[in-house]
Amino acid sequence: MSTLVVISLLVISFLAGVEGILDEWGFHQPLVACTLIGIATGHIAAGVLLGGSLQLIALGWMNIGAAVSPDAALASVVSAFLVCGPAHVSNAMGIAIAVPVAVCGQAFTRIVRILVVRLVHIADHQVARGNIASVSWLHLTSLVLQGLRVAVPIGVVMLIPTHLIQAGLTAIPKVITNGLTVAAGFIVVVGYAMLINMMASKALWPFFFLGFALAAVKSLNMVALGLIGVCLALIYIQLTTQHHDSGHDGGTTAPDPLDDELDDLDQELEDL
Repeated sequence: MSTLVVISLLVISFLAGVEGILDEWGFHQPLVACTLIGIATGHIAAGVLLGGSLQLIALGWMNIGAAVSPDAALASVVSAFLVCGPAHVSNAMGIAIAVPVAVCGQAFTRIVRILVVRLVHIADHQVARGNIASVSWLHLTSLVLQGLRVAVPIGVVMLIPTHLIQAGLTAIPKVITNGLTVAAGFIVVVGYAMLINMMASKALWPFFFLGFALAAVKSLNMVALGLIGVCLALIYIQLTTQHHDSGHDGGTTAPDPLDDELDDLDQELEDL
């Protein structure tokens, strides 16, 4: 690989690690991270396919309170490099590798958070002294640590010769790789179940069943179904906004069932 490709991979990995905390642009999401890795290595199609598969697995992964979810950023970057990089690992093998890598990334995240707690105590002393500039630098330092928890492991993987990677993956017994593949399929189901549990409201169930009905139409591909979903979401938002506006103009506004569900969800999170 050229120097430019290596630098690009490290930058993408760093941004993915940072985004795991910021969650502003979605670089840590598998679909985005794998696509960027595919663009950097010149294998866009392989990156998109892998990212789409891993995104289904990571749908239900989220950090709630002190509970740390598996690291989707590290799993996406490492598996995408193995699939799109010089090793040219199969897509199925990349998915199987992503699951244990995500668990390892979960441990790395905990270590970084322990280190960040130290920085928080230092920041408390700086605030007491009125040194606001130092507090800002400590915040940036904590973000750098989050980026390095992904950039450093992928750098180590890139240092491993390609033939050693292929030999190591070939040496893994089929029973283990097949088990990881099956486990990845189960995790997809769990991710869907968690999302359905979150969106289980009277206001959203019609859209859920409508999606099943439209999916049965053979002439509609994924792009058409995606556009229909976006249009339905925009129509719902517009109708809800008009309903609230008409209520503020003098009429009485009926309570929105979706708002009630969100309030209940916020209360459950506060209880946790």
